[in-house]
Amino acid sequence: MHRHPSALRRLTVVGVALAAITAGAYAPAAMATPTIPPRAAAAGPFDPAPVRALLARLPDPVVAGALVRVAGDGRARPWTGTAGQVSPDAHFRIGSVTKIFTSTVVLQLAAEHRIAVDAPVRRYLPDLVPAAYSTVTVRQLLDHTSGLPAPAGIPGPADGPGWWRKGVSPQDVVRRAFAAAGSTGAGQPPKPGSVQQYNGVNTFVLGLLVEKVTGRTYGEELTRRLIRPLGLRGTSLPSPDDLSVPPPHARVYVGTDEVTEQSPWAWAEGGVISTAADLDRFLTALFRGRLLPPAQQRLAFTVPDVPSARTNTNCINHISCFSAGGLMRVTLDSGVTVWGKTGSLPGWTNGLFATRDLARRVAYSLNPTGTASERPYVMAVLDAAFKNAG
Repeated sequence: MHRHPSALRRLTVVGVALAAITAGAYAPAAMATPTIPPRAAAAGPFDPAPVRALLARLPDPVVAGALVRVAGDGRARPWTGTAGQVSPDAHFRIGSVTKIFTSTVVLQLAAEHRIAVDAPVRRYLPDLVPAAYSTVTVRQLLDHTSGLPAPAGIPGPADGPGWWRKGVSPQDVVRRAFAAAGSTGAGQPPKPGSVQQYNGVNTFVLGLLVEKVTGRTYGEELTRRLIRPLGLRGTSLPSPDDLSVPPPHARVYVGTDEVTEQSPWAWAEGGVISTAADLDRFLTALFRGRLLPPAQQRLAFTVPDVPSARTNTNCINHISCFSAGGLMRVTLDSGVTVWGKTGSLPGWTNGLFATRDLARRVAYSLNPTGTASERPYVMAVLDAAFKNAG
């Protein structure tokens, strides 16, 4: 029987990199009652053999190191495997997985009535968002239906040696995108809400929105609302001038260039550093309704019923796959549907996925060398990790 390719098989596993702390902890007044569906009766236990076999073949010319963590199935402890110079508790740059953190903070602020999700973003950021985008709402930023222009003038190979250490402010990322769109004469942007196009600029604007309505930095809000309450001791958002990664961590290369130290310019869109265990703790809390009240919890898993842009390589068959919670809904070739997010930065390709009932949860971090696409490795990990999961 012919099968359609899974969403991740066509997924462009590249973050926008290629295209701070306050006292107190946040606790929403009314948490969502978990509405986790029962696990499918046909689900079986996780068999680590295929993942172990994959990791045994590494390092190779395409992937220099890897970390895979599989939890659930009633296991007292997660299964963890590594390859290359990577430790099970390694820190890594999570790239666009950061989007789930940012969306959760925004939805918490919506629950506090400090942000209205269906209000125009320009109401809050009139000096940042041009009049041409005056009807774009916060919800449309969250679910990538805003029609905002893509990033322009961000650090990349064209900047020459050491480009991965070059930085750009969040404000400049957004302003350059709008300026470039205006200079190309591309005409009117698509009608907001009409099509889904994955775009990191949406999340940069969301981060700036958090700062505007709270009067604190995004990093401060991230820490007081998520990192500290959940005890995510291995998770941080570096300051703009901090190029380091806390130990232990892999030393990563793209070609012959070591890119371990790099600018965290991707910020609220992709600048967070974390560990596999911390990511699993965060996703578990989110899925169980510990972070959002019921209305916002439902929104976090709502994917808009609009077409996916033809230029969007993240979702198949021109059907939207991103929710207003920063999550990606993926149905694998096995038929198992998972929710999570991928994220990449030079030297790292990561992902965090789980079945909706949390019966099987997977976090991975690969260290691609840039010589060829690492997507087959990602798919091999996910197909093996979620085999028999539903």
